[in-house]
Order: sequence, then structure tokens, then C-alpha cells
Amino acid sequence: MRWNYEYDVVVIGSGASGFAAAITAKNEGLTTLLIEKEKHFGGASALSGGGVWIPNNRYLVEAGVFDSYEEAKKYLDATVGNIVSDDIKETYLKKGVEMLDYMHDLSQHMRFSYAKNYSDYYPTLAGGKGTGRSIEPLIIDLNKLGDWKNLLLKPTIDTKGFVMTGQDFVKVNMITRTMAGKARSLTLGWRLVKHLLLKRNYAALGQALIARLALTYKELNGELWIETPFVDFVYEEDKVTGIKAIKDGKEILIKATNGVIFSSGGFSRNQKLRERFLPAPQKTEWTSSPVGQTGDIISPFEKLDAKFGLMDRVWGAPSIIDHEGRPFFLVADRGIPNMIITDQNGNRYVNEPTPYHEFVDKMYEHNEKTGGKAITSWIILDARTKKRYLFAGLFPMQDFPKPYYEHQIVYTAQTVSELEEKLNIPAGNLVKTIERFNEFARNGKDLDFHRGETPHDTYYGDPTLNNPNLLELNHPPFYALKVYPGDIGTKGGVVIDKDAQVIREDGTAIEGVYACGNCSASIMGQSYPGPGATLGPGMTFGYLAALHCKNKKN
Repeated sequence: MRWNYEYDVVVIGSGASGFAAAITAKNEGLTTLLIEKEKHFGGASALSGGGVWIPNNRYLVEAGVFDSYEEAKKYLDATVGNIVSDDIKETYLKKGVEMLDYMHDLSQHMRFSYAKNYSDYYPTLAGGKGTGRSIEPLIIDLNKLGDWKNLLLKPTIDTKGFVMTGQDFVKVNMITRTMAGKARSLTLGWRLVKHLLLKRNYAALGQALIARLALTYKELNGELWIETPFVDFVYEEDKVTGIKAIKDGKEILIKATNGVIFSSGGFSRNQKLRERFLPAPQKTEWTSSPVGQTGDIISPFEKLDAKFGLMDRVWGAPSIIDHEGRPFFLVADRGIPNMIITDQNGNRYVNEPTPYHEFVDKMYEHNEKTGGKAITSWIILDARTKKRYLFAGLFPMQDFPKPYYEHQIVYTAQTVSELEEKLNIPAGNLVKTIERFNEFARNGKDLDFHRGETPHDTYYGDPTLNNPNLLELNHPPFYALKVYPGDIGTKGGVVIDKDAQVIREDGTAIEGVYACGNCSASIMGQSYPGPGATLGPGMTFGYLAALHCKNKKN
């Protein structure tokens, strides 16, 4: 074979999983190449909230949060169940902590903080924590990236220097309601001043996570190629020894002596694959994932007889879609108190703050039961909601953009009856639904869906209310926006073992081929235990894949 390039390890995909793998391989003395098919690195990780869910990690310990392997294992057993083996779950719980320590000790850039009280998504299950286990990256000045700064995938909305961490947001969301919200807004204001006057280029959330990983890799003199898509495997004597890729418009052959590590994302941007694997109806327009998530690796892996799992699942993200076709992921928006979500018949069918992954599952379940009445769902709020809380990226008292009205992204009416007519909801149904909800709000107890009864529900609620998630909808005008079954990526892919090796249908490992992140079947099974339960496993198994490559060389 006439190779164009030779490395010990080639990593495909530049999200958090890929960078964790590349950093580890490079730091362990392996010649390493990280390739990305798009013009910018970071992938879905760069667009994410940046949270990392790894139980019992050093940041929880430093914050005085009690956790243990035993508690975390109970929780994974309760949420993930037996769809994922004990071997994989145990590996994750033990090696995830090890991975974070490794990154912390390796670089001063790898720093996180505990997301206090950001609850596990199912805190009432065995081992669940209402105080949460998630951590998030510290804010970083992107200027530190130097010539890599403009290669980082930017968020879909320009914050113009107004940068918030997740912990900032939960307080600022209550800017009109609490002193903590007002105080935190001053912090954000000072951050904005430094951006404007001192030319600081601050980033938080997924941007900060990828920037910190990229800076760590860059300082190790790691190689990163952008606009270099993977094409196929190279085989010699029935063994994968490298890959074909496109670089500068030409096909090249790259030898990977110790292994190829895939972290290339899912297939959420491929309409044909969505229709092939996911429940109907499906549209690529509903996803918030980056454009590169087109499932390029599926066909090459099928030729290797790789085993696939969870191909019918997504990381659900209920979303509204603006006049330019951009989805807005409804996270905190479903926790504010005077808001409901209904189907096309005007009926509530789910606890609105339900974890977003499960919420989309509920949309499909209800859609099937009602003969297509839930995929077009409606989020409904009133003038008091708009006056008090952040909603859809807009601050309190900030009206919806004019194009929202012109393109019927938002519908508005002075009465509920008028609103249900505009939404083509059967006459009287929405009126009855809101009257019933208002009665629950007055009494502080949702008898239908138990909204506001768990720490997960109340995290984004209003702490000044008896029930942080319940308040009457009775201040016109009323507003309604369509809710779509969006996603932040697909969660199905190739099945891996505890070393992140891809396995065949017969259970044997494909030598020299590894996977992590959203191109692999999630080790969280059909569940989503907590904020960051995508990035935590991805980084952990990227780290483990690189260590396995190192051990092969030794």
C-alpha cells in the first residue's frame, strides 16, 4: 500500500469525544492526527450546553457534594436498565472519573465548575440526586486560541459579547423575580464591558468546552486538519490498517498503525437515513445538530459487519423554529410557571418540564394514540409570562421579533377562544384546558401531570411561588408557537466494548477500530440520566480508545 501519510492514531471528528481521544493519544506519545470534514471544528459539542455528567468526580467532591460509585450505579441501573451491560456501566463510572483527573492534571485549561442544583433528570429514582452531578467548563477568552480561534464552530446566534454559563442563566432567568437574578445580571454586564473595552472574546457552554480541549491539544502540538472528510476504510489481509479521506480535493490514504478512532457524530442531517431508522414523521429541518451530521460512516461500517444499536432513537429536543428555519431548543422555557403545551386538540398530554429527551418520546407516543395530533404541538403563554421571564432567547418585556408575527411563527389573541380559533383547535377545548390548569395553579398542585413535584421540574421554575412551576394563565394577550419534535443528534450507531472497540454482530472486536460519541450507540441506552450524559461518555470512551491504542504499541 502506498500511503500518503502515516500516524499511530487517526481520530475522525472534532467534537469533545474526538478531542479527548486525540489529546490522550498525543500525550501518551503516539503520533496523532485529528481530522474534521467541515470548515470548522467542534461539531455538535460546540453547539451544546457544554455540561459533562460524570458521577463522583473531583468537582463534586470539591463542592462538598456527597456521591459514590454505589449510588451512581444504582441510578444507572434505574435509568439505563439492562439494555447496557454492567461491564460498560461500571467502566464508565470508574474511568470517567479517571478521565477528568487525567485532563485536569494534564492542562490548566481543563477546568470545570459544579453546576449546583442542576438536578439529575430523574432525581426520584434510586441513586438520583436532586442537587445534581453535572459540571460545566469555566468561561474562556477565545483569543487564547490564536490562529485556531476562527476555526471553532460558532453558535447559531451571535451573543455579541453577552455570554452566560448555565449557572448564570438559571439566575438571570429570574431577573425580575429575585435579588440573585438582578445581582447575576450585573456580572454579565461587567463581562460585556470587558468584551467591548478590552476586546475579550469570552465563550461559555459548548464553545468553552471545545475551546479548552482545542487549546490543550494545540499546546501538545497536535495536528488538526479541517475540510478532510473520511471516505472509507483501507484493508490489508482482511484487517483495517488505515483510511481513505479527501484532502484539498484529492483522495488520500492515511495509515493508522495502532488504530482509527471515530467520533464523527450521527445521521440527524440525512433525511433518507432518518426515514430509514427513526419513527415517522421525520424532517431534517427539526434538528439543532450541525450540517455535517450525515451518517457517512454507516455504510463503511455495514461492510465491516459492525453491530449497530439504538438506531431508532434521538437525543430529543422539543423546539420552536423561527422564520429563517432555525430551531430554538426549549429547555428552561418549559419550566416557567404560566405556560402550557397542548396537542392539536388543545389538550395537555405531558408534564411540560419533562426531561427534553423523554419529552420528544412522549410527543411521538401521543401522536400515535391521537392519529397525528401531537407532532404539531403548541406552547402557550400569556402577557405576564413575557413580562417576567426569559422565553425563546428573549428577555422579560421584550416582544417577539416582527417577522415572527409576519410569518406566523407566533400567534396572538386577546382571548383564549380567539386563540383556539386561530390555531384550528376544536372550539372550547383550549378554554377548558386552561381553566383546569388555572385551578391547579391556584391550588399549587397539578393533579394531571404532577408538574413541579421534583427538583428537576423546579430548577427553571420561579422560586418565589408556592409551586415554582404553576401560575395562572389569565393575562392577555395570549401567545402560541408551534413545538416540533427536534433533536440535538441521533443516539444510535456502532456498538462498542469497554475499550471503545467496535464490535461485530458475532460479538468479536474489529481490531484497530474504535468509536465514541454520537457515532456509537449510546451507553445510556434509551435514557438520558442527567445534563451532560452525552459528552461525559463520549469523552470517557475517547480517552479509553486512545489508551487502548497506546497499550497495543507497547
